[in-house]
Amino acid sequence: MKYSLVYLSVLFILIASCDKSPYASRKEAERLVLSISDTDVLSYQFETMPPPEGVDSAFHRSGFIHPLKTLGGHTLTAIHPEDHYHHFGVWNPWTRVVFEGDTIDFWNLGDKKGTVRFKEFKEIGDNTFRTHHEHVVLKQEPEKIALNEVQTVTVTELDDKTYALDVDIEYQTTDSDFKLIEYRYGGFSIRATKEWTDATSEILTSEGITRENVDGSLAKWCLVQGKLGDGHGGFLLMSNPNNYNHPEPLRIWPKEMHDGYIFVNVCPIKTMDWLMKAGNSYNLQYRLVVFDGEMDAERAESLWNSYKNQKG
Repeated sequence: MKYSLVYLSVLFILIASCDKSPYASRKEAERLVLSISDTDVLSYQFETMPPPEGVDSAFHRSGFIHPLKTLGGHTLTAIHPEDHYHHFGVWNPWTRVVFEGDTIDFWNLGDKKGTVRFKEFKEIGDNTFRTHHEHVVLKQEPEKIALNEVQTVTVTELDDKTYALDVDIEYQTTDSDFKLIEYRYGGFSIRATKEWTDATSEILTSEGITRENVDGSLAKWCLVQGKLGDGHGGFLLMSNPNNYNHPEPLRIWPKEMHDGYIFVNVCPIKTMDWLMKAGNSYNLQYRLVVFDGEMDAERAESLWNSYKNQKG
């Protein structure tokens, strides 16, 4: 009888272990952290982060992801870099917007015309959260909300070295139109780690284009990888086939710019305007596959096909 009870106890422990989710979230003083198998993979900054000491206070921001990490613990993003204090890890403001007869820039914070702010959480789960951002016109008195954005962020483990990060964005216009003017950058963007320069990283797109000619090209996916500490890793960026102006043009700094550092932007308004009419909703969806090690074009194409079939 004693052995039967021991056996049952062990069995219950094993069953409980099998049922335990690998995902967890925790809310800290300024950020929400998501983890996979006890490894922190991303932090979402919901409190306003001030700029570095001595920098104009206009460069403060909330509502962005940093750090974004691989399962091996390597950081892939950067914020407040000296060349662009308005860059914030993974974030997506717009640059040239006509709103109520005025042109507002929500990207270049130093202009003090507009910004994007965290408003509230709609939901927090073990591997996901929904957050409300406000696109705020600063040059008006009082300040005015020009666009509401609800972002759903979800992480999914693919294997012990790889996970998917899905970012689903719903824009909800106010009682005024929100017209995005054709411009060379704007929207979903990633400022990559300072470890990556032209000498320590590489870029490849679904069309076989590398960094030398990637800026302005069209792509279903864009693979960015390079040296991380003593190892290697990166991310595969994919845009949903239903996105506006898909396949979306890329804005990626040529290697000659800014010491070869990497800035990646999928920019649906790089070649055309986008009118978001008053009282309507609009959607954009992206997936980042974050990995340790190296990835080739065949693996990237396979992951794209899986995403396309799931989201298309």
